[in-house]
Amino acid sequence: MNDKELALKIIELTGSKENISSVRHCATRLRLVVKNKDKINVKAIESLDKVKGSFFNSGQYQIILGTGLVNRVYDEVIKVTGEEGNNNDEKIVYGNKFQRAIRIFSDVFVPIIPVLVATGLFMGLRGLLTQEAILHLFGLTTKSVPANLLTFTQVLTDTAFAFLPALVCWSTFKNFGGSPVIGIVLGLMLVSPSLPSAYDVGSGAAKPLMFFNFLKVSGYQGSVLPAFVTGILGANMEKWLRKRIPDALDLILTPFLTLLIGMTVALFAIGPALHTVETAVLFVVENLLQLPLGLGGLLYGSFGQLLGIFGIHHILNFLEISMLANDGWNYLNPIGTCGNIAQAGAVLAIAIKVHDQKMKQVAYPSALSAALGITEPAVFGVNLRLVKPFIAAMIGGGVGGFLASIFHLKATGMGITGIPGTLLYLNEQLPFYILVNLVAFAVAFSITWLFCVPKTEKEEVVEPKEEKEVSSESLFAIASGDAIEMSAIKDPMFAEGIMGPCAAIEPADGKIYAPADGTISFISESEHAIGIITNEGAELLLHLGIDTVKITDEKVFDTKVTMGQKVKKGDLLTVMDLDGVERHQCQKTVITIVTNHNSYTDIAQVKTGSITPDDIIMELSL
Repeated sequence: MNDKELALKIIELTGSKENISSVRHCATRLRLVVKNKDKINVKAIESLDKVKGSFFNSGQYQIILGTGLVNRVYDEVIKVTGEEGNNNDEKIVYGNKFQRAIRIFSDVFVPIIPVLVATGLFMGLRGLLTQEAILHLFGLTTKSVPANLLTFTQVLTDTAFAFLPALVCWSTFKNFGGSPVIGIVLGLMLVSPSLPSAYDVGSGAAKPLMFFNFLKVSGYQGSVLPAFVTGILGANMEKWLRKRIPDALDLILTPFLTLLIGMTVALFAIGPALHTVETAVLFVVENLLQLPLGLGGLLYGSFGQLLGIFGIHHILNFLEISMLANDGWNYLNPIGTCGNIAQAGAVLAIAIKVHDQKMKQVAYPSALSAALGITEPAVFGVNLRLVKPFIAAMIGGGVGGFLASIFHLKATGMGITGIPGTLLYLNEQLPFYILVNLVAFAVAFSITWLFCVPKTEKEEVVEPKEEKEVSSESLFAIASGDAIEMSAIKDPMFAEGIMGPCAAIEPADGKIYAPADGTISFISESEHAIGIITNEGAELLLHLGIDTVKITDEKVFDTKVTMGQKVKKGDLLTVMDLDGVERHQCQKTVITIVTNHNSYTDIAQVKTGSITPDDIIMELSL
């Protein structure tokens, strides 16, 4: 199957191009925002040749393809969908505000990471070629290296970080719907040669410009946050101006005003404030990593692996970029790579020891993939699914991170880990880098081998047990009040079951409870709708009130849960202000909708009239 055929098959199995709202990609994954998750044939997609797995995260369906391939498949998908997802997916709101912010942050930084990876490799190669031991092999010394050659290597290693604000502004403008060329120019203004260089000011070789006798201004070489926020401001300002400036003057006035206002605000307000914040964040993180006795490495090596599960690992891009731009070293990479290698150790132990051939077919290639720095197949395909191997990998990563801190390891670049990551340590650190990763791998492998064999495997070997098949599931009332028939709901969308079979309650109070054990999968921005995936597989949408989505001037929902949180039947999910709902002339009816109703042979409402959260309201039959 070639790249085009794979792309077409993915589009087909995702529910056709009409179901795809947005298409993006990162280093290893094709990331889709879809209109209807039920139309995705997950099993068929994961069985496709070259697809290493898939999962939902932060409102996106992410298909793991691997480096290189993901870029080619993305290009083929875009040819069909004609949709690059430039902020159009914001119309579909998934996840809480923090998760959406992280997704926006990652969308900005993912496109510039390949350039920074290449820069890191240049740094590593220059470090290798200028080592005295290497030069000695050719009868040379450091003084023998021609000055022009050093200048050439400096161009390769310094350019990306010297003009980093231009890259960040370009990507931000592109993602927020502005003109990328204006973003590039605005970013270049932040590092204009006319401004004293941030590096020179920091070293004392130059003095900042003084405005109004108190405001110090210099360039923002190596800064990330000022360029990021300036890009957001500039892109939105450009769009605002284009709507209001006459077409005859748009070509002249819009770029002029965008650059003038953007640069003025950036230099005199955004830059000084956010550069201080950026410096403070870096100071805190670096000091946490350098806690005595390797404690920082132990903590990050163990728990840093959870960031990817919650879809917020891209926040590390900002930290790594800032570290490299400030002093040329990446302190997160050596510790984080131990976590990746530990995942490889855990999944390899599973691959060798389990008897299930399908599990072996997934685990073996996942181990190799994780060793090369791509951990999604191992994490989502095996370790996290079995839980214990993931915990073993956390322990292995913690031990490796502890040693990395003890040895004071630091990388020359970013974006690659595991075996390819050795290119970032082509100096005296290389033996220690290899050692800490071998330890992380061995610890995770040993713990998994000894204690983490899946339960099903033990049952197959010792004494097979017949598992009881679940044939139905009961859903309890989400509120106290009067249960009414679906047809009596005062909204045709619900009354006719367009979103799926549902049961409604006219609540006596504002307390809303979980109808079953499960996981919170969705919370709308207005908090009027909550999604739950039950432990038995039912996908539920709790719609709180009718037309309550329009209430934006008053907070009428006090939500007690967060995305991804595990809940038990009867747990309090939120509290509605019923008086507030009625003040806005909205219906207070609360509705439980089964959105994956095609998975069931029968869905029946079993009670109407007076009801409490202790009463069953619906029965789902497989």
